[in-house]
Amino acid sequence: MTIRSASDIKRSQKESLLLRIISQLYHQASCDDKTLQQAYVTRVQLSPSKTLCTVYFYMPEGEAAFKKVLHKISLYKPSMRKALAQEINGRYTCELAFRFDDQFEKTQKIERLLDSLAEPEISDE
Repeated sequence: MTIRSASDIKRSQKESLLLRIISQLYHQASCDDKTLQQAYVTRVQLSPSKTLCTVYFYMPEGEAAFKKVLHKISLYKPSMRKALAQEINGRYTCELAFRFDDQFEKTQKIERLLDSLAEPEISDE
C-alpha cells in the first residue's frame, strides 16, 4: 500500500469535483447540440501544477469520429471555464484541454486476451 501525500489527495478531490461539474456542463451542451451526444466524458486529469485540466472523451465510433466533433466541443471551452470559475472557489481557473480516451479500448483488448487464455482447450481425442 502506498502512502499518498496531502497534495495528491487534494488533487484527486479537485479532479472528482471537476469531473462532476464538467460532465454536467457537457450534458447541457449536448442537449442543445445533437452532434455532441455521440461523445461522453470519461475522466479528468489535473496537472501537478493544477493549471491544466485534461478532459478525456470516449466515442464508440473511435478517435477519427472524435476528431470531427472536437471542433464543436472546443467552441464550448470559454463558457465551460466561466462556469467552472463560478462553481469552484479558487484564485485561478484551470485551462481545459480535450483528448480522446483510448483507455477503454485498451481495457477491452486486455479482457479479450484474458478470456481467450481462460477458455479450456478442446482436445481432439
